[in-house]
Amino acid sequence: MMIAKLVKPQTFLSLAMFGQHNACLCRFSPSFTARQMSLASSNEDIIVDKRGEGGCVGVVTMNRPDVMNSFTNSYMGRLGKTMRNMDADSSVAAIVITGGEKVFSAGGDITVMQDMKFKDCYWSFMKNFDTVVNVRKPVIAAVNGFAVGGGCELALMCDIILAGEKAKFGIPDSKIGTVAGGGGTQRLSQVIGKSRAMQMCLHGNTVTAQQAEAWGLVSSVYPPDQVLNEAVKLGEKIAQHSKLIVAICKESINKSFDLSLSEGLHFERLLFYATFATNDCAEGIAAFVEKRKPVFTDS
Repeated sequence: MMIAKLVKPQTFLSLAMFGQHNACLCRFSPSFTARQMSLASSNEDIIVDKRGEGGCVGVVTMNRPDVMNSFTNSYMGRLGKTMRNMDADSSVAAIVITGGEKVFSAGGDITVMQDMKFKDCYWSFMKNFDTVVNVRKPVIAAVNGFAVGGGCELALMCDIILAGEKAKFGIPDSKIGTVAGGGGTQRLSQVIGKSRAMQMCLHGNTVTAQQAEAWGLVSSVYPPDQVLNEAVKLGEKIAQHSKLIVAICKESINKSFDLSLSEGLHFERLLFYATFATNDCAEGIAAFVEKRKPVFTDS
């Protein structure tokens, strides 16, 4: 569920006004270098870069620091459009989503939720929230600071989570009399198990990056100022492989959450067979035999 809670109330005094913010100015991150190319369609509160060798890693930065990167339906719609554009960009092999060095996201704007009725929630409230799940390229979350409520759920939608040493994760919806609605109970329990998911959701507490790593929620933990760079490095490594095969591999892993073991093994085997109809499988095997670097064409 999208929820901007678990921090001091005064932090969110500007939330009511923030829903009106929809600037269209292009802005670049301070760390922009010659190896990074910016997309012209960037919004001020969504910063979009291409980084890595040849701009092979798309970086999407949520840029609402005054409200801890909380979001509304309209914001998630624009974030979703940005992710779809990255997914369609043939030069991008992997996508990193981040909130910067201080906070990932405190979730949804509670002031928007305050006057909502059942019909409002049912028809429109979460309609833009699952965009990340539908992206076919690998999505890496680079998390610093709070990732709570919808912010934690957004991270859970990503394929890999890298966290800063001071990052905190939580699903505190029970504290305001509701439950997670963006995958917090479902994806979290699949990743860390029933008991730990119960602890996080029922108690509403946060867990540290170190605890999250021990539980399998987070892949690796780094100093806060290194998280984004490490995510880009990981994206660059992924970019060395065939985009087509990487997408097939991602699909196979994600299907394991929906299928029984026997069904999953059958699905995996069918995908394995299918790769032998691709040019990249033939090239990869030939390159290995010939002891050379493969030249993939994503076909």
